[in-house]
Amino acid sequence: MIRKAVLPVAGLGTRFLPASKAIPKEMLTLVDKPVIQHVVEEAIAAGITEIILVTHGAKKAIEDHFDVNYELENELEQRGKIALLNVLRSILPAGIRVVSVRQGRALGLGHAILCAREVVGNEPFAVLLPDVLVDNFNQPQTDLACMNQRFDKTGLTQILVDAVLKERVDQYGIVALKEGTDLAAGESKPIKAMIEKPALDKAPSNLAIVGRYVLPPRIFELLAATKPGAGNEIQLTDALDALLQEAGAEAYRVQGETYDCGNKLGYLHATLVHGLRHPEVGDGFRALINQLPET
Repeated sequence: MIRKAVLPVAGLGTRFLPASKAIPKEMLTLVDKPVIQHVVEEAIAAGITEIILVTHGAKKAIEDHFDVNYELENELEQRGKIALLNVLRSILPAGIRVVSVRQGRALGLGHAILCAREVVGNEPFAVLLPDVLVDNFNQPQTDLACMNQRFDKTGLTQILVDAVLKERVDQYGIVALKEGTDLAAGESKPIKAMIEKPALDKAPSNLAIVGRYVLPPRIFELLAATKPGAGNEIQLTDALDALLQEAGAEAYRVQGETYDCGNKLGYLHATLVHGLRHPEVGDGFRALINQLPET
């Protein structure tokens, strides 16, 4: 059973400047809930009980968000605002632990995951990139839960993929399947190779890696042996390639919707979806959209 999840949150968020100058991009909200909280809730829904934030000093707001604010809770209680008090206390449910480790230097995603080695220990774990939201609204299980179950059954690394437009394959890491190019939603198949941002005419499929992984502890040894590549960074992809050759890996195709909140348009898309669904403001938000003049 997968109990731990690593969330690399040490990035500078330059694509969201100036908003991310003083506020971590992961703390930007979808209506009234930070993006990072959605990702943590996804992990918890998949059975994760320990969240490991790989962070740095400028991201203290993320740690504070998952900590207890006694003064605020006391104030809400004194004012009789019990509904809001319960919302605050539900940010981190009982039995869930959040641990922070520092990535002192920005040396790549692989290095960020390696920073969590001592906390993860010798057990399999999940990695969730907080720029990506996986929305399993009204589905009985999250995709991460399905990936965890598949790992428990096979022992094979699980890598989340989603179909992208063929003209956009050069913007993603693309997987080649061992057999064919078709992968149904909710299905896992063995991977033959992973190609980083292939040319349009060289892409083996349109299945793009989208920021969720279930990994064995062996990945830490491979990351430690991985030499820095472009930008003097340790790339997770290089260690995954070694793991693929050594033990194999599977691509799992997402059933829900994915939103890339690492770019402005993807963030606005996620905001629109969550705003329309919000129990308090959804109807009013829809009415506002319908009133917008055509441009």
